Amino acid sequence: MQDNLILRVMAKVLIPVILIYAFYVQFHGDFSPGGGFQAGVIFSTAILLYALVFGMDRAADVMTDKLLIALSAGGLLLYAGTGVVSMLLGGEYLNYSALASNPLTGQHIGIIVIELGVGLTVASTMLLIFFSFARRVVSR
Repeated sequence: MQDNLILRVMAKVLIPVILIYAFYVQFHGDFSPGGGFQAGVIFSTAILLYALVFGMDRAADVMTDKLLIALSAGGLLLYAGTGVVSMLLGGEYLNYSALASNPLTGQHIGIIVIELGVGLTVASTMLLIFFSFARRVVSR
């Protein structure tokens, strides 16, 4: 597949569009359907397309296992940390109203931060699964 010029050109056109759409779904998720899970899956498909078209080695050079594990753990810590911060500010766990003086503003901040944590975790976990299976198939 790496020698196919049309495929490489189309991938170079589509990958930025897919990434922009993932960011749109990520940061518009508190106002409409969508959010962290959907954005994480969309984001990971852009990286998967890159890996399939340009090669696993090139994709693995950019998205190393250490980086993906760190992003996955960071997303989980961001999610859990938002709940802990809510508790430290006098609210219940994941009660975002405590995050700002105005409860509505606190809700928006909390949802954006939580969805960002979910998006990071989903995207990195999907890529870890893909790379794990791809390495297993290639090594056979």
